[in-house]
Amino acid sequence: MTPALIRLLHLASPALPVGAYTYSQGLEWAVESGAVTREAEALAWIGDCLEQGLARFEAVYLAHMLHAWRDDDFSRLTELDSEFIASRETAELRAETLQMGHSLARLLADLPEFAEARTTGFAEPSFPLVWSRAAAHWDIPAEDAVAAYLWAWAENQVMAALKAVPLGQTAGQRLLLALGERLPVLARQAAAAPIESTHNFLPAFAIASSLHETQYTRIFRS
Repeated sequence: MTPALIRLLHLASPALPVGAYTYSQGLEWAVESGAVTREAEALAWIGDCLEQGLARFEAVYLAHMLHAWRDDDFSRLTELDSEFIASRETAELRAETLQMGHSLARLLADLPEFAEARTTGFAEPSFPLVWSRAAAHWDIPAEDAVAAYLWAWAENQVMAALKAVPLGQTAGQRLLLALGERLPVLARQAAAAPIESTHNFLPAFAIASSLHETQYTRIFRS
């Protein structure tokens, strides 16, 4: 077992103190609206967001950020980060990536073991920018890094579904197994994709996120 794998597991762990568990990314509104009320619907919602959104946009940006960190190309990093933040369709999604980016940057700055992976020079970095900084510092291959990033996102979405639908723990494991089967291909494609191939067009996801901002009863921040 290599040190890079251990660090990758650390980055993908739900114990990473960045507040990911407080966000549902519109899933809570989908439950409230009746669009997601059972396991199959949760799988369809999360799976579509994974395949049509995260893997085709955010994960591609993550891979390009990873390469830019390794090349010490700060101009490119600034460009990628600005484009990614501008792509957040709603106030909640923008606040989410900035809060998680800030929290992870603080963690890297506060722990001596992470000192060389700090993200100095970025006042309000996005979460993928800071996450890719740590992955680059630990020489994690791009495809592995993307797979772990996608897994961590999928795991958080499943945990949100367990609370919001609600679903049982066994259903949650079935969801993770089904989503996990898709990750090898998605990670390979995202790690090799040119930035020009990205797209971020999920109307229902954006609408759900927008409506969640004024949802009366909620337990999640997005």
